Amino acid sequence: MSNLTKKDFPDKCGYVGIVGRPNAGKSTLLNHIIGQKLCITSRKPQTSRHNILGVKNIRNSQLVFIDTPGMHKDQTSKLNKIMNKSAKNTILDADVILFVVDRLDWDTRDDYVVEHLRNIPRPIICVVNKLDLIKDKNLLLPHMRKIKQMFEKVLIVPVSALKNQYLVELENEIVECLPQQSHFFPPNQITDKSERFFCAEIVREKVIRQLGNELPYQTSVDIDRFEVKENITFIDACIFVERRGQKKIIIGDKGQKLKKIGEAARSDIEKLIQEKVMLKIWVKVRNGWSNSDDMLKNFNLQ
Repeated sequence: MSNLTKKDFPDKCGYVGIVGRPNAGKSTLLNHIIGQKLCITSRKPQTSRHNILGVKNIRNSQLVFIDTPGMHKDQTSKLNKIMNKSAKNTILDADVILFVVDRLDWDTRDDYVVEHLRNIPRPIICVVNKLDLIKDKNLLLPHMRKIKQMFEKVLIVPVSALKNQYLVELENEIVECLPQQSHFFPPNQITDKSERFFCAEIVREKVIRQLGNELPYQTSVDIDRFEVKENITFIDACIFVERRGQKKIIIGDKGQKLKKIGEAARSDIEKLIQEKVMLKIWVKVRNGWSNSDDMLKNFNLQ
């Protein structure tokens, strides 16, 4: 039996950028590696907007993950351009890059990500995600060979983030790639975001999940009030849309849609902050907010 202890391992630490096209499962991957829901998820493309930081400590290694918005060519608004820019900056700054791909699917959006990764001198690990959904596993090896041809020294790790399959193997590969240096964060810190931020994201997630394809993704949420009184957290949230018709869709017939959004959000927020929550939600129209510098700054998107 080995007598090695934590002291026998050198301190290692680094930023691990998670990149890929929309809906490849990047946010789900981070949530399951950290073991806590940091990123909202849905089947709708471009659900993620912010770079979400998640910290995990493994022996003497600290892995600082950065989940990024899905990279895409269709930059029709300032919001799109900001999302793409944040992902590209992460590629340039990260110590290790996880390039997440969706099963055996491959299209021009993956090619677009590859263009930005090809000349990066740092370690790149290609994560073939949703392994549990690949029916014919015999097709996996040829797919991995094809990816290998695109990068000179890429590592390829198939996983199922949702089913927690092979995540330990992925973590071990990341640790091998990390530089030796002191840790950036205290051992008990798992993110750099506030409870207020996560509450806004939870409300936005429920909007997306309740409405699906009924509403474009150009909705955002701002928390106007976050106040604790006598063990009750009072939260006032405002959902912003770009057109009056979108406001009607969110509110629904006799307010039923908004009521469902509020009930689902309140339940998740109470789990997050471990307190009783009184949540009030309003819907406001701000024409063209996704192209407004002031509004994007207000939503911390600039």
